[in-house]
Amino acid sequence: MDIIKRFAAGASKESVCEWVDSLNLSAKTEEKLYLTVNGTKFSATFENNSSALALKEKLSEGDIIIDAREYGGFEKVGSLGFSLPRNDTQYSTDFGDIMLYQGNQITLFYETNSWSYTKIGHVDNLTQEELKNILGNGDAAGSYLIGEDRLCAFR
Repeated sequence: MDIIKRFAAGASKESVCEWVDSLNLSAKTEEKLYLTVNGTKFSATFENNSSALALKEKLSEGDIIIDAREYGGFEKVGSLGFSLPRNDTQYSTDFGDIMLYQGNQITLFYETNSWSYTKIGHVDNLTQEELKNILGNGDAAGSYLIGEDRLCAFR
């Protein structure tokens, strides 16, 4: 099996993916939640719980649209339109936390708050100031995505 392989410039995505799959790499990669908000794409790392797993499974079925609104001067929140399993605990949030609230709402925090939530994930590699600038003032517009093909819009 070739560990190094060259592909022609016109190689299809499918042929490259088939080769990568044939390597049977044993290293586990973290699944990421990719968010695009107000035209800026960034990633988040999923928590290891049944709520995050259920969201990943729901996203595998197709697009999810979330209309988010400003709330309390510390978060953007929007309804999922369905419920996920709850693993609520009293939690003091930090900027970048992505939380499930009441089993059917997703909240993205840019400031702190303390309440009963289920943690879904946390934004990767952004400062608080960068996150605030991306989210902007008022209601957010953007999208959550996992991989290239599954979309959960956050607008």
